[in-house]
Amino acid sequence: QVQLIESGGGLVQPGGSLRLSCAPSARTVSNIDMGWWRQAPGKEREFVAATIRWNGGHDYYKDSVKGRFTITKDNLKNMMFLQMDSLKPEDTAVYYCGASETVVVPHITSAYKYWGQGTQVTVSS
Repeated sequence: QVQLIESGGGLVQPGGSLRLSCAPSARTVSNIDMGWWRQAPGKEREFVAATIRWNGGHDYYKDSVKGRFTITKDNLKNMMFLQMDSLKPEDTAVYYCGASETVVVPHITSAYKYWGQGTQVTVSS
């Protein structure tokens, strides 16, 4: 069974930055497709970003985070990261790491087989 362990959430002021981490067990990040999702209170889980290997290596982002968030992998550390800059109050949510051996359509939840437990990000002054 693959487990995904997220960390790095917290409270930050608007305009600030956070870096989320996701570490998979029983898999190496270089061999799986991975992404970040978020869920705000009373809302559905939504796609944030994904890094996909099988199509030649492409990263995908939700429009509202383009230019502010960056998804990366570190093969030596076997971790995936989400660097979040210029954070806004509307970014407040629980952020989830998702993964699967092959993610064909990055922006649908059913494409991800494994999920982390989530980490809270709160953007507030």
